[in-house]
Amino acid sequence: MAKKMGLGRGLSAILPDVEEVVESVGQQLPASVVPADAVVELPLGDIDPNRDQPRKKFDDEALAQLADSIRHSGVLSPILVAREGGRYTIIAGERRWRAARLAGIGTIPAIVREWDEIKRQEAALVENIQRENLNPIEEAQGIYVLMNECALTQEAVAERLGRSRPAVANLLRLLGLPAPIQQAVIEGAISAGHARVLAGIADKKLQATLFAKTVQGGWSVRQLEAAAKQATQERREKPKTAPLPVEYEELTERLRSVTGLKVSLSGTEHKGKIVLEYGSQEELQRLWDMLGE
Repeated sequence: MAKKMGLGRGLSAILPDVEEVVESVGQQLPASVVPADAVVELPLGDIDPNRDQPRKKFDDEALAQLADSIRHSGVLSPILVAREGGRYTIIAGERRWRAARLAGIGTIPAIVREWDEIKRQEAALVENIQRENLNPIEEAQGIYVLMNECALTQEAVAERLGRSRPAVANLLRLLGLPAPIQQAVIEGAISAGHARVLAGIADKKLQATLFAKTVQGGWSVRQLEAAAKQATQERREKPKTAPLPVEYEELTERLRSVTGLKVSLSGTEHKGKIVLEYGSQEELQRLWDMLGE
């Protein structure tokens, strides 16, 4: 019986032989003659970043530290690239490529792959989602692209990333949040836990209100959950009344005209209440005089 592949192997599920590469070419070669799957030194200027890279923002301080390490020890792990004519596109290892440019070195070790667009896209997205420290929104965007561009189901994505299908589904729900809430997650103003609670609130007005209170009050996820539960319960318990007939609006206006007070009418055709509001002693005295007359 064949051994079952374990879940969560990430890039190794797509690149089972990356660590088995044994051939190494020391000199720089034209792209057309670089052997596939060999570890070669490629000029940094011949390499382009992946336009579908999920990570849109790189930590400058972390890149500077990696650049210092590369100046002293070189690039210890080759990046993975795909050949495109006379140039190469990064599949995995963009942080190392960026840091190498900062370090001022001319070449970088790389493994060259002959892959079509779909295979290259899948490998790049899986590598970045699983290995890079993406924020939850970037991660959700990467999963969304992986599913749509590579025709993968949530189950297939979950298997490649070593996660449960509900975990993948919860991440994708974050993409349905309004832009201000997504931006707050990206900036770290609220956590992914906060965002998941907010994503579960169907009423957009309530969602916006609780989001504002969370940011202003520094609420924990538990506090937000409690507030959302209470607000939802109150809305369920609030009685729903049918709108009054149009002629009742005319009655309200006549009462307002006669009394000069603020008038509100609520209820049904069979039972309800009329509320007269006064804003001063003079208004109350005027009503008293009218009743006396």
